[in-house]
Amino acid sequence: MNPERAWLPDFCRLPRLAAALGIAQLLVLVLALAPQAQATWSRIEFFAASAFALWLALSSAVLLCVLRPHLNRLPFWLGVPLALAVAPGLAGIGAVLLREIEVGLRLDLGTQVDSTAFVLGPMAISALVAAVAIRYFYVRDQWQRQVEAQARAELQALQARIRPHFLFNMMNTIASLVHRDPDAAERAIEDTADLFRAALGRDKGDSSLDEELNLTRRYLAVEALRLGERLRVRWALREPLPNALPMPRLLLQPLVENAVIHGIARLAEGGEILIEGGVEGDRLRITIGNPAPPSRRHDRHPGHENHESHGQQNVNLRLQYHYGPKARMTATNREGYYLCDVSIPLP
Repeated sequence: MNPERAWLPDFCRLPRLAAALGIAQLLVLVLALAPQAQATWSRIEFFAASAFALWLALSSAVLLCVLRPHLNRLPFWLGVPLALAVAPGLAGIGAVLLREIEVGLRLDLGTQVDSTAFVLGPMAISALVAAVAIRYFYVRDQWQRQVEAQARAELQALQARIRPHFLFNMMNTIASLVHRDPDAAERAIEDTADLFRAALGRDKGDSSLDEELNLTRRYLAVEALRLGERLRVRWALREPLPNALPMPRLLLQPLVENAVIHGIARLAEGGEILIEGGVEGDRLRITIGNPAPPSRRHDRHPGHENHESHGQQNVNLRLQYHYGPKARMTATNREGYYLCDVSIPLP
């Protein structure tokens, strides 16, 4: 079954089940606080109504969870009435059973009213509440799908832009080596081919922390052929690392690329890139630092500024999409030293 075509909300999830129970209990409270009910509802009647409403909500949610695949395959005009009939059907059965239990055990549960009204009343209320709840959850699911689709489209657009930029930088590196060091240029071509194969060859599915670190090392090896001794890298990774942690592809490399292109390459004497990281409590934290020339802070050249902000925007958006609001990336410039800090929650 295609989830995009499913019209019945998924009641198999615990948050959705908790919401159904909350709606049932809230309805009982509203009825109990109504002016006509304050003088007639006793404590026993309130607890009996609460137990009945919670049982009805739980049973309806479980039954809709089980029947969801079958109802979604039916024509819309048939599946909707059947789904809406679940709650009132269970309410009618429950009301009949509750009345029989009260009569058989000689209890006082507040059912001493007309039998037809006692059965039809809960059925009507449950039908109305079920229709409103199913409609609300349906609209909410559609809204979430639209948000996710928009996020995927933005990610694809950003990824489509960053890949040519990545390729152009690699080609410029190779071009600078062709006449000066043909052997190094050949190695750079081979490393770049391997780099693209690793980074872009498997678009479907996540990468891992270990793969992203290896990808970053290979990128720095290619840039080292161009910059030589001007590029120095200091790794300060604290073991043990969660190497199998799922991560979106090309998450760290754009940040390191910014450090090289907009930091080291623009300094005549070069500089050292710091890649530091480790587990801190329930989070993985990775920091990338590099000396920043004054032009990085004040240059308004559109090419430099757009590429740098674009790479960080790409990382930020993918962090939010994959990990939610708990993940974050911050960038600061402290006295000529540029720092990018990535914080990812551990599962």
